[in-house]
Amino acid sequence: MATESRSFLARVSPTQWVALLLTVLAVLFVFDNRGKVTIEFLLISVQSPMWLILLVMFILGWITGVLTMRKRHRH
Repeated sequence: MATESRSFLARVSPTQWVALLLTVLAVLFVFDNRGKVTIEFLLISVQSPMWLILLVMFILGWITGVLTMRKRHRH
């Protein structure tokens, strides 16, 4: 019984390649958006890197989606 020895790259699944690509894109996005921006909302003014503001807005949108998603019935 011979064990098939495949290279490391051959053992990486397509899903893992997509995850790696998205991670690289996220890191590049952060480095490209390090400049500080000022956000004003009502009487509050916040200065923060653009990537952090966008991350907070993404998380708030995700939480809103989770809270408003209909429960799926299991049959």
